Amino acid sequence: MSDRYKILALDGKAKRGEFKTVHGMIQTPVFMNVGTAAAIKGAVSTTDLQEIKTQVELSNTYHLHVRPGDKIVKQLGGLHKFMNWDKPILTDSGGFQVFSLAGLRKIKEEGVYFNSHVDGRKIFMGPEESMQIQSNLASTIAMAFDECPSSKSDRDYIQKSVDRTKRWLVRCKDEMERLNGLEDTINKEQLLFGINQGGTFDDIRIEHAKEIAKLDLPGYAIGGLAVGESHEEMYRIIDSVVPHLPQDKPTYLMGVGTPTNILEAVDRGVDFFDCVYPTRNGRHGHLYTNKGKINLFNAKYELDSRPIEEGCGCPACRSYSRAYIRHLLKAKEMLGMRLCVLHNLYFYNTMMEEIRSAIEEHRYSEYKQKKLDGFNSAEK
Repeated sequence: MSDRYKILALDGKAKRGEFKTVHGMIQTPVFMNVGTAAAIKGAVSTTDLQEIKTQVELSNTYHLHVRPGDKIVKQLGGLHKFMNWDKPILTDSGGFQVFSLAGLRKIKEEGVYFNSHVDGRKIFMGPEESMQIQSNLASTIAMAFDECPSSKSDRDYIQKSVDRTKRWLVRCKDEMERLNGLEDTINKEQLLFGINQGGTFDDIRIEHAKEIAKLDLPGYAIGGLAVGESHEEMYRIIDSVVPHLPQDKPTYLMGVGTPTNILEAVDRGVDFFDCVYPTRNGRHGHLYTNKGKINLFNAKYELDSRPIEEGCGCPACRSYSRAYIRHLLKAKEMLGMRLCVLHNLYFYNTMMEEIRSAIEEHRYSEYKQKKLDGFNSAEK
């Protein structure tokens, strides 16, 4: 058992644990709230995050490198000081942008050549550069630099991509060890998580998981899912991969997902999650409740004096009605977006609390079924 990660309870494959970091203990399973450019979209502050039970904030290496620049963040004391947040921060590596900015990049063995999506300037990022940027940001957890291939890629391409990602991971590990030993490094206890890739090919995924497990990293992620494959394919891959990643280390399913996806993945042994859904949907008036998703733009909420969800303790539900929040959204008042994002993140963070309790009390399958039934019941 890792002295950093401790499993407190098991219920089937579902794990209830805690993960010790230099910025505090993370209770798992955990949903990380996504603040791409060091802020949660929708005018949500870090003091708001404290109020809505956020444990980990996630920021983006590539975006912060482009703007304001990781060296500027370092001069200002690192990301925690910059954004006034004292809990853990995970930075992704820029590897996802290799996938999402496909039209703006070239992949070589040494790394990836980008054109900035902001001003078109040329950027080079390889494993060493990604580690250097993340070290400048001084996040709690840094993600390895990888390629996230399209789920539509053929087997030959995916195999070559995974082999390169494996070589890149060794370079990431070596560079992080070097950086953590430097005198001017802000966070000398920065942790590196490796990433499993392999598209929807079970055998490539399993072989890659076995190989990266040998590197004995503090945690491991499953990447390259939620990029176009079906939910069934995603669950199949999780089932295939998780048994080959170290159980005494946390497993992070990157970029996933809906509340249903999270419930299913926890059941398969996943500890860490992140996704833009709660913030993105919130900004468009789509709200998560225990009776499924509602769209506040619907006319039926015009005179609805109830909170978004009865019994919810979020700042929106404690003080405002559906009718008022709908009015704000229709009037394009920023407060409307902000309240919706706060509600959705609170919903996710509260669901994770419930998941942790259910695993501790060995009633996870019953909890999961009740939650899924509620989502499918659609509000009257």
